[in-house]
Order: sequence, then C-alpha cells, then structure tokens
Amino acid sequence: MQVTETFFSIQGEGRHAGVPSAFVRTTGCHLRCSWCDATYTFQGGERRSLDEIMAFVRAQPTKDVCFTGGEPLLQKDAWDLVTRLLDDGYRVVVETSGNLPFDRSNTFPGEARRRLCISMDVKCPSSGEHTKNRPELMRDLREPDQLKFVLADRADYDFAVAFLRAHGFPPCPVYFNPVGGTDPKALTLWVLEEREPLPVHVGVQLHKLVWGDEPGR
Repeated sequence: MQVTETFFSIQGEGRHAGVPSAFVRTTGCHLRCSWCDATYTFQGGERRSLDEIMAFVRAQPTKDVCFTGGEPLLQKDAWDLVTRLLDDGYRVVVETSGNLPFDRSNTFPGEARRRLCISMDVKCPSSGEHTKNRPELMRDLREPDQLKFVLADRADYDFAVAFLRAHGFPPCPVYFNPVGGTDPKALTLWVLEEREPLPVHVGVQLHKLVWGDEPGR
C-alpha cells in the first residue's frame, strides 16, 4: 500500500470528533478539490506492507483508526486492511470522496459493520468537483456511517440543501462543515433560518483548531 504518513492524533470531525485515533493516510487522489488541504498526498509516499501498517496501529494507545488520504479506496489492498483492523477489534473510519463504490462495507457481519464508519463526501460547487458526485452510492450508507458536505459559501449551502431534498437523507448523520474548518458562524445561521426541518449537524474540524494545517496531526 502506498502511504503518505501514519500518526496518532484526535479525530477532527464527524461522529467520532475528539477521539484519539491512529491515522493511516494513503497517497494518491483522482480528484482535485480547489480547497484541498492535503495536496501533499497527491504523489510520493512510500510502500508499506499491511503487516507494517498493522504493527504501527497496534503500537498506538487506541482502538480507533482513521483510514484516509488522498483517496484510500484507490489502494488495491484497502479492504484487506479494513478487514484486518475489524478482525482485531478496531473501530474504523474510512474517509472517501463519494464517487468510488464502497458496497463491500456491507459484506461485514453485523458486529463488525457496527464498528465501521464510511465517511462519504458530497462535493459542492466551490470544490470544482461537484459534477463527479455519485448520489446513488448513498444507498450503501448505514446507521454507523456519515455523510459530509464541505461548504465555502452560500451557493455551496444551497447546493447541499437541494442535494439532500432531491436524493433524501441517509440513515446516518449528515455533517455540514465550513471550508477551513474553524468558523461555522455563517453556516450555523443559515441552518437556523431554515423553516423546513433540516436534520444536519453543523461541524468544525477540531484538529485544525488545535494544530492548524500541520501535516501529521
């Protein structure tokens, strides 16, 4: 597996925000979001065996793992790693761009599937990649998962709301996070102004409040 970095930090966003976690960040992404904060993952990295990755994870004082990128599902051994982590009793978050299939997640038996969180993105217009969204993939989301929108402006917000109204809400939490991750005030006001119920969570990226844009954090 091509890996940019492994590190121990807190989970920065979503339903496990604030939880100390082992991070495995892969190299390579097929998208080029305009606001991407991990462009250093686009190339480089080093080859690591699954045994080496598992040894790193087991050395960390946590049972939570975030498998991220880049786009981790581009790695041919991605699901083999997820399987090994779940077999070892870890709780695993897989962060994916929302246009690669992840239906294999639903082949894991019940208890293991409950420890697996697919974190699916929907790209908004400011990213420049919103035409790559595949809303049909939402059918494979389950209760332990999460759906995430990163919003830069009001146009992104309106796009996200229209997307959810058109395609329906999944059986898992939905997060609206501001670009940059640290100032949710405008986004909060927009959500509060909705007259029709909008069951979303306004999020921040906790790791950016703590570490800024420092890699490996």
